Amino acid sequence: MTPNSETSRGENLASCHDCGFVVALEGGAHHAATHCPRCHAVVHRRKPDSLNRTWALVITAAMLYVPANIFPVMRVISMGKAQEDTILSGAIYLLVHGMWPLALIVFFASVVVPLLKLIALTFLLISIQKGSSWRPVERTKLYHVVEAVGRWSMTDIYVVTILVALVSLGNLATIEAGLGAVYFAGVVVMTMLAAESFDPRLIWDRVRESNG
Repeated sequence: MTPNSETSRGENLASCHDCGFVVALEGGAHHAATHCPRCHAVVHRRKPDSLNRTWALVITAAMLYVPANIFPVMRVISMGKAQEDTILSGAIYLLVHGMWPLALIVFFASVVVPLLKLIALTFLLISIQKGSSWRPVERTKLYHVVEAVGRWSMTDIYVVTILVALVSLGNLATIEAGLGAVYFAGVVVMTMLAAESFDPRLIWDRVRESNG
């Protein structure tokens, strides 16, 4: 029995990314691929170029994160006067006016969560590239948390979209989406794609390699 025979990789098996069906792969190359007999999607042993793709998406998200927090996400025009709010100033406004639960939700979902996701994905990428075998279970759980919370970072975008659609009273009051909302949507999309392109099985590949 070979060292890898007790794993799906050792048995030349892989799970379909679309439907979860376990498929016998063709060939012995690391990125050998075949088609799922159930849904006909392409099945890979490991996601092709997972690390490079994830790095590119994480770096892009990090670049978008700065203007997303500098430029206003919303512009309110009321009685001829315009007021622009960034994510942070909007949270402060809610806090000052006694709406601290909503302020905390906006701050946590729109400022803290995207930043933590970037830090977590960067940590996972570096740990794999350095061949770390440190706490693979915890790192795998960290990845699943990052993947699960991704969509909740869109809270600000949902709020702005709803307000833009509902508040359009001509000269009395109008709400417009700001440039920051575009950058912020880009951050959320890029981090979601980064989590999707990351292959957590690489964590365990490094553990197996370090154990010989």
